[in-house]
Amino acid sequence: MRVLVTGGLGFIGRAVAVRLVQAGYDVSVLTHRPAEAVRDAPMGVTVLHADLRDREWVMRVVGDVSFDAVCHLAGRSRTRESFDDPLGYYETNVTGMLSLLQALALAAERDGEPIRVVNASTVMVYSPSNGEPISEDMPPRPTSPYGSSKLTVEQLLGYQAATSAIGAVSLRIFSAAGAADGHGDSDLSRIIPKALAVAAGRAPHVEVNGDGSTVREFTHIADIAEAFLLALDAVRVAEHQVFNVGTGVGISVRDLLTTVEAVTGRPLTIMTRPPQNEPVALIANAQRLRDQLQWRPTRSTIDRIITDAWQATTVTTPPMAQGYMA
Repeated sequence: MRVLVTGGLGFIGRAVAVRLVQAGYDVSVLTHRPAEAVRDAPMGVTVLHADLRDREWVMRVVGDVSFDAVCHLAGRSRTRESFDDPLGYYETNVTGMLSLLQALALAAERDGEPIRVVNASTVMVYSPSNGEPISEDMPPRPTSPYGSSKLTVEQLLGYQAATSAIGAVSLRIFSAAGAADGHGDSDLSRIIPKALAVAAGRAPHVEVNGDGSTVREFTHIADIAEAFLLALDAVRVAEHQVFNVGTGVGISVRDLLTTVEAVTGRPLTIMTRPPQNEPVALIANAQRLRDQLQWRPTRSTIDRIITDAWQATTVTTPPMAQGYMA
């Protein structure tokens, strides 16, 4: 099977591309990064260049190749930033998906075969809960431009699947962390990479909202990559399926930072700032993924996540411009 991974040089996308290569797929990654920035691409992949916001460019690069499937991970992904640039988030996430689907529609018509699409979505399509685990049965009510743009992408996939041009699965990822193939998360707007940067002496302090009692969960990117692999086989033409990807095991921010100190053996300088309005807890109910796809998050203990991420801190990866996963 020939698979295109958009955003395949980003944090999660790279892990997905590596896992697909390991599974024997013919993998191409699509990136908007310049050629000189992709010397460290995963072994065994073909690198293609295009910006999904440029429809004609995408048509030339994607539409001319016969892909059997696409794992879509390119996009902007910072919730707080999206409030400052809602138009930019819609342009990248929604227009990017529209360009991709148009190119895939032409390819499907030419080849006479529908294309499988596995889309990286997010917990942010849901509204804040009362702390109970969130299942796919909860109606999506995003409260940020980022979450809203990702829900629009899901809706596009559903409508396009109804034409039988594609089959699609959206994986609503709760929080990706850890490292794979020696590459960790370089986005210091997220708490684990920021805490590890402080432990490594690369940042002065980590900021905590309020007393650090908010609860989050984290899923190892290797387990997320496994979910993408399983989802490729689960795609059904003319259908759009949705699965949560998460462990269902939460940890407070305060306890998370204590674990970082224990794993690294280094104290953290913590700056407490006035609490902001944010969900008390974001915990996944991923039973549907477990039952229907037999997914098991075998690497997603918090100790394993932080250990793997800490070991990867010596690997330098280019920072993602404005949270763009590519």
